Amino acid sequence: MRLSDLQNKDIVNITDGKNVGSIIDVKIDEETGNIVSFIIEPSRSFFSFFNKGQDTEIHWKSITKIGEDVILVKLSL
Repeated sequence: MRLSDLQNKDIVNITDGKNVGSIIDVKIDEETGNIVSFIIEPSRSFFSFFNKGQDTEIHWKSITKIGEDVILVKLSL
């Protein structure tokens, strides 16, 4: 799977069903080559109160499922 494939998927928080935002970058562990986290450009409604439009990092352990059209994450804010 390529980064561009991930960027086309919606990211949904399974805790409340809201769209989290869009992937703009990925952090990768230099030693193992594994994905550490996704960097998210927040949707205007989801994170706007908490971080005033700043990018958000979603760690790999918070990702519950990567499907064909959506990435499900479990975030508790």
